[in-house]
Amino acid sequence: MSGNRRKPPQGRGRRAAQPPPPSGRRAAQRGHGGGPASASGDASGDRSEPQAYGGRAAARKAAQGGGRRRAASAAVGAQTGRRAAGGRGRGGPERKRFIDYPRANKSGVRRWLPSWKLVTGSFFGFVGLLIVAFAIGLWMVEVPDQAKADARSQTNVYYWENGDRMAVAGAEGEKNRQNVSLSQMPKSLQHAVVASENETFWEDSGVDPMGIARAAFNMATGGDTQGGSTITQQFVKNNYLTQDQTIKRKVTELFISIKAGATMDKGEILEGYLNTAYFGRGAFGVQAASQAYFGKDVAKISASEGAYLTTLLNGAALYDPYEGDREANEARSLKKWRSVIHREVEIGKMKKSKAKEILAKDLPNIKPPKKAMDKRGQKGYMIDLANRYLVNNDVLTREQLNRGGYQITTTFDKKKTFALRDSVNKVYKENIDEKKRPDLDSHVQFGGASVSPSDGQIVAIYGGKDYIEHFTNNADDTGVPVGSTFKPFVLASAMSEGVRDRNGPETQSADMRHLVNPDTSYYDGRNKLLIRDYNGEIWKNKEGEYWRQTNDGGKDYGDADDGYRINLREAMKHSVNSPYVQLGMDIGIPTVRSSAEEAGLLESSLNKSNSPSFSLGISTPSAIRMAGAYGTFAAEGKRNDLYSVKKVIGQKGENLSLPAHKKEQAFTPQVANNVTDVLTDVTAPGGTGSVAQGLGRPSAGKTGTTDGNKSAWFVGYTPQLSTAVGMWRLNDDASVKNRKFLEMFGTGGQKKIHGASFPAEIWTAYMKDALEGTSVKPFPKATPIGEKVYGPGASPDPTPTETSPPPSPSEDPSESPSESPSKTPSESPSDSATSCPPLDPTCDDDNGQDGGGGDPPDGGNDNEGPGGGPGGDSGDTGDTGDPGNWIAGSNGRRE
Repeated sequence: MSGNRRKPPQGRGRRAAQPPPPSGRRAAQRGHGGGPASASGDASGDRSEPQAYGGRAAARKAAQGGGRRRAASAAVGAQTGRRAAGGRGRGGPERKRFIDYPRANKSGVRRWLPSWKLVTGSFFGFVGLLIVAFAIGLWMVEVPDQAKADARSQTNVYYWENGDRMAVAGAEGEKNRQNVSLSQMPKSLQHAVVASENETFWEDSGVDPMGIARAAFNMATGGDTQGGSTITQQFVKNNYLTQDQTIKRKVTELFISIKAGATMDKGEILEGYLNTAYFGRGAFGVQAASQAYFGKDVAKISASEGAYLTTLLNGAALYDPYEGDREANEARSLKKWRSVIHREVEIGKMKKSKAKEILAKDLPNIKPPKKAMDKRGQKGYMIDLANRYLVNNDVLTREQLNRGGYQITTTFDKKKTFALRDSVNKVYKENIDEKKRPDLDSHVQFGGASVSPSDGQIVAIYGGKDYIEHFTNNADDTGVPVGSTFKPFVLASAMSEGVRDRNGPETQSADMRHLVNPDTSYYDGRNKLLIRDYNGEIWKNKEGEYWRQTNDGGKDYGDADDGYRINLREAMKHSVNSPYVQLGMDIGIPTVRSSAEEAGLLESSLNKSNSPSFSLGISTPSAIRMAGAYGTFAAEGKRNDLYSVKKVIGQKGENLSLPAHKKEQAFTPQVANNVTDVLTDVTAPGGTGSVAQGLGRPSAGKTGTTDGNKSAWFVGYTPQLSTAVGMWRLNDDASVKNRKFLEMFGTGGQKKIHGASFPAEIWTAYMKDALEGTSVKPFPKATPIGEKVYGPGASPDPTPTETSPPPSPSEDPSESPSESPSKTPSESPSDSATSCPPLDPTCDDDNGQDGGGGDPPDGGNDNEGPGGGPGGDSGDTGDTGDPGNWIAGSNGRRE
């Protein structure tokens, strides 16, 4: 029986009462101490130890359940214990890293995410480095020494196109500057400057960090680099730094400005700023500016004058009414001047009553600029033109130019420039006598320019008698109407764009238009012609009055037996007004304007009116632009960008980048060569410009005289050179509001000044000298172009059914029903002004001259002048045919 009894569990007693073996580091330590347990920490590793809790079955269950987890935990603990033991064996615990990154004891993404301690420490470390760098920067920079800054002034050297030295400008001795103390500067001036430029000046630290950051961002992104500067920063820049708009210069300016703001008195800074700021006209500082603009010391200027000087700090060239576009500058200066005064009121530095009193008087009286003595003659005009080219094309600023240090090679040819000057002086000396004819020969002015058609270089200009005595560059001025020298653009438009179909809409596509042929296209050449719109309707002005166009001298042109019709070549040769006025209406004035721009005239110089007189040159392009546009015809339709500077070397010897010179095909060679072919008849015997025969080589050109004989022009060219010469009389008052052109009847002993007289004489003499030694080149041959086009009243074979009915008396009260018919027209153009065709309301017997008459000196008929105007008798075209027949077939109707 006893043999079958179950044995009690082994291990009871003292061993069984012991707790389970500890896990983790303690278990590992025991195992490491040399016990029988395995390195893995397996509880069954000691085979001699009895199985607890019921023997083998219980052990299996424990291993399959929680025992397995305990075993794994024991394994990790054992491994940790080994690391710790190993560490002790090497001399101590593992050292922690100073910067725990990537983070230890982390895995996955968390290993690469910095801890808050690392982020905080990095931030404060970066701030600390900035503070140290900032302190070092402040310690290294010096507050500007004004005396040293003045010594850095340099000169600009200008060269002729062949490299010979032309002039030196911008020298220290020429700079207009005189320092004055702050006490000599009126308080009103100080208030105006602070109110406009930096209203927090007296309280701020001297810098505007946000403004600098904004300017830096703009520079980095290619935006506007201006702005963001306080008065202190401007003072620093004027005295110590270059004018470059770079981040480096801005950072340096920041350091110096902070130090200056901390170490200098505010009054000292304001005084330094106002003594170094540039006000235009070569004037640095308020004392020089006060003398330049008002002719008085700064201590004596008024609050109004001080406000105006303040406007100049934002770009003097934009606010000086004698600089650039005068009308635009005057408008800008008035607006800015008012703004400055309003700002003074807003910050409490001027009473409203005082501001109203000042504003009621408008801008103060600004004196014309005085010219530097070393710019006498034509040099000053050429230097100004070169400088304007550089400024307008963002190569240099006005302030940079005035500070000097640049070597500028121009496009001006020394021989040609002197030849143009001498040609003008010769005509002036021989014909203009102010003592003999004080009322007729006073205020006579000439302007001229010469351009190379092949590349657009401006090779010569005549800006006036003397740069020092004359305020305007007559070669570059855009205030003088060019008269009939505008007609070639009308002809070019007619051959390139065509006249409109009278049955179509006002705006027509190219396939509805008809290109003209100058030899086979005819227009009515009579004086006092009623001008019609393209659809045949008589054109009326805004007052509802009919428009009648006169020819110079009140003459009819064309074949009397054929209704006084004349082709466009002959009309150009004798400069007959009525055909080209009507042609312009048939094309459409906006289209003519566009063609003139394509030739090279500036949109800003073209009259905005769509009236018939637009085709007769009421626009005011400069001599330079007229020479360039005619050069487009000389270059077979290729238009070149005009330029006056070909090379600039900077202050450090580097070549500055200049604009690319574009060349575009404005007109086809066929159109351009046909215009040239027609203009060669103008300079041929019998043409209005036959004086040009004295050149002794092929030439093409056009005369021009404006209404009231207030200006006269001759523009012409050879294949190598295009030149424009203008003449006018202008009163001494140069302000925009008071400019007044004077008549030239009797000037120079001439009954009337025509383009064929003095301007053509100057042109011929100059071109002969300028082209001396060059080869004689013929013009390209013109190939036929266009169709047979007939203007209103010029249609062949008129029939009674094509005659328009006369308007009723109510349409024109001036017409008398009892008026008897006129005599049969004379075949002589010179007599036709006093007789009219029967029943022809387009003519009357009162001569109707548009400002004088008479023949030009060469015996031709120079018939320019946007004369005529509205009014006169009404009526239809009588027996002149259908006004709408453009292209005539054998039956006289449009094919």
